[in-house]
Amino acid sequence: MTSDTTLESENLVADGLFAPVTVTVDESGISHIDAQSPEDVFFAQGYIAARDRLFQLDWWRRKGLGLISEVLGPHYVERDRAARLFLYRGDQVADWQSYAPDAQSAVRRFVAGINAFIAATEAEASLLPPEFTKLGYAPSRWAPEDVSRIRSHGLFGNLEQEVARAQTLHKFGPQVEDLRRHREPAIAVTVPEGLDLSLLDDEVLRVYRLATGPVSTTPLPAQEPDGSNNWAIAATRTATGRPILASDPHRAIGLPSLRYLVHLRCPEFDVIGAGEPALPGVSLGHNGHVAFGLTIFPVDQEDLYVYELHPDDPSLYRYLDEWRRMESVTESIPVAGAPDAEVTLAHTVHGPVIHVDHGQKAAFAVRAAWLEPGMAPYLASLAYLRARNGSDFADAVARWRAPGVNHVYADIDGSIGWSARALVPVRPNWDGLLPVPGDGRFEWDGFQPADALPSVVDPPRGWVASANEMNLPGTDEWDSIPVSYEWYANCRAQRIAEVLSDDSKMTLARSAALQNDYLSIPAREVCALLTRTPSEDPDTDEAVRLLTEWDHRMSATSSAAALFETWFRGELRTELYDRFLQNTVDAVQTADALAATLPDETMAGDPAVDLLLLRHEHARDPERLQAVLGRTLVNAFRRLKETLGEDHSTWTWGRLHRTVFRHPLHSVVDDPSDPWMTLGPYPKHGSPDTVGVASYDPRTGFQTAGATFRMVIDVGNWDASIAINAPGQSGDPRDGAYQDLIDDWLTDAYFPLHYSAHAIEQCARSTFHLRPGSPT
Repeated sequence: MTSDTTLESENLVADGLFAPVTVTVDESGISHIDAQSPEDVFFAQGYIAARDRLFQLDWWRRKGLGLISEVLGPHYVERDRAARLFLYRGDQVADWQSYAPDAQSAVRRFVAGINAFIAATEAEASLLPPEFTKLGYAPSRWAPEDVSRIRSHGLFGNLEQEVARAQTLHKFGPQVEDLRRHREPAIAVTVPEGLDLSLLDDEVLRVYRLATGPVSTTPLPAQEPDGSNNWAIAATRTATGRPILASDPHRAIGLPSLRYLVHLRCPEFDVIGAGEPALPGVSLGHNGHVAFGLTIFPVDQEDLYVYELHPDDPSLYRYLDEWRRMESVTESIPVAGAPDAEVTLAHTVHGPVIHVDHGQKAAFAVRAAWLEPGMAPYLASLAYLRARNGSDFADAVARWRAPGVNHVYADIDGSIGWSARALVPVRPNWDGLLPVPGDGRFEWDGFQPADALPSVVDPPRGWVASANEMNLPGTDEWDSIPVSYEWYANCRAQRIAEVLSDDSKMTLARSAALQNDYLSIPAREVCALLTRTPSEDPDTDEAVRLLTEWDHRMSATSSAAALFETWFRGELRTELYDRFLQNTVDAVQTADALAATLPDETMAGDPAVDLLLLRHEHARDPERLQAVLGRTLVNAFRRLKETLGEDHSTWTWGRLHRTVFRHPLHSVVDDPSDPWMTLGPYPKHGSPDTVGVASYDPRTGFQTAGATFRMVIDVGNWDASIAINAPGQSGDPRDGAYQDLIDDWLTDAYFPLHYSAHAIEQCARSTFHLRPGSPT
């Protein structure tokens, strides 16, 4: 890639521009794009996104369209076939009309900008990032439909829970299922009439996992969609008398960052913030009138249908008392080093067929709301770029369908608000917790209208917030409709509410500190149960002392944090679950039931069941609970002595809990030795339960999810706003902005989110000009 100094001295020609565009790159790597029209600002956004993130963009497109085999060879054909099963194949006109009036135009111009940069790499090969050289291929041109047809990158996951629930019920019964997964509201699970639970084995989800997971020849179980935090604080509750908005979406830790900050300025709008590099516009940020942020609102948007197959013809399935033939299409997948592969994609009336069990004469298909028109993730954010106040913003997000999202906003007039928006299926005769027979008795009855979901404007308490918790209002405030029964633990929401509810005035610095708050609510509750009574065992006394004198903050330098997390998610959890199961299942089933119910928290922590069990034990027999706490705690203490050394003063949570940024090619190329493929490991504060989320893989201790992007907006004094985006803005390993923000991120620091022309001029690192070439 040419350096910024070279770019600074050049006017770059971009075929397809209508008028000149100026791009100023600031000291944090943010491109501020000035154009004379929306058409040119979206074109330039695509061009600059490709300049900074070309391989990431190309990989996103190849994963979604099922074109990985064209680069990596025949081992990935099955994965490509799976991806193609989940492409949007509906009415393209209806799809474009769902997002925003100018969505198709915006995407067309954005894609033209990407293609213009690809054309530049064809003329100057040194512009290509090293991934293309390593894999020996060149990037392909985009079509506008690529952006809207790809849906498998979204945040969904109910299908995994449906199958896991069916397996648990079949093997162990409803009490064990209650232990496996906490439901809100706590309804009983009812098996749909005619559903044979024995059919739901792990193979059922193989194709679904290949389609929605990372590039791999081995299907990995889909993890819980990552969480997020956001809040908006009214002017009456802040030190400046202006609203504050904060948002920190939590996603998988990767290289480069999923989020990409950009500033888009034209006569129609002036918006700055973050989105995903493969999409035009901005999803989180502000436009000089309204600031906006989002978190996941975990709506149930998927169902698995189970069909009886014709005994003599597996392409026929029973539906409405007749045999109906699956719709099939044959496609050709290009394969590196081998002939093209012909694959067949089958669909039922409900959706793509993901598995056929020939022995049991059964087939399985997915109905997903995200395969409906208007469900390309985050693309609906185009509708609110021009909002002039909170009311405009609320009207614009009525178009929002995917993923399910809690929107918060704050405007310059002082209004704040929250709106939950998603495409919510209406299930008239079942709850969505289990697969259902595909014979026509279990059908969606359309979708809930947008205004059926709750919203709040200017609440008396002076703030709104969300953290993926069960946040549906009470029945006195809202006519409740079924949305989901599976939410995130409320630990983060509880901690946010504690801080926002105190009497002191909120500042940007306090909001930033709250985004990086590492106090563990479960730790505070569990450690309060410990009693410091002398024992004959010095290890027990020292372990109890460590935790009872601790401030419950999951600091990377804390020895108590290392002990607590090892104990809470290790010995204590296993003991609590095991004790419950011993009274629930036959002795020969206990080990298998324990393996089935212990949570896999790789992406999102869920201590809800643990805390419920502890509260129950404490209420029933507090003395017996003390014995359990003491025994498991000393076992964890001694395990850490073996792991970290006899001297517990040298223990730190950061020795067990670290962040590594890994490039997606790390797991798929034979020689991942290039230093740019792995950055770290770095000791990391936080846990799955803290506002500053740092979920991790217990097998490695490496962080798997968290907020690599954060922003805090001073509404009305825009240049005072701050943000961070780790490891850096660029996706090109040769660029200094590839990893220049890691140290700031690790120390909970931010950079200024410059907005005014004067502020941008003062912090400019480079400025270059795009001028029109040949029209596209």
